Amino acid sequence: MADKKKAGAFDIRVVIALLIGIYGVVLTILGIVEKQSEVDKAAGININLWGGIGMLVFTALFVLWARLRPIAVPVEEDATEQ
Repeated sequence: MADKKKAGAFDIRVVIALLIGIYGVVLTILGIVEKQSEVDKAAGININLWGGIGMLVFTALFVLWARLRPIAVPVEEDATEQ
């Protein structure tokens, strides 16, 4: 009978969340320190700030998904371990 092992950090959802999270943090910081003249060029909407917050929310949802529904990888037993 094959046991199951969780994928853990090797789950692709965690890798994607990490990459999007890094970009989200950078954009959020850029949005916080943005000059008002730059915000005015985008019709008064701080696109960097809102984009960064959106990416951080996306990251949180991906991590939550990976934690609540982990990928189970079947593990074969060795014939010598019986």
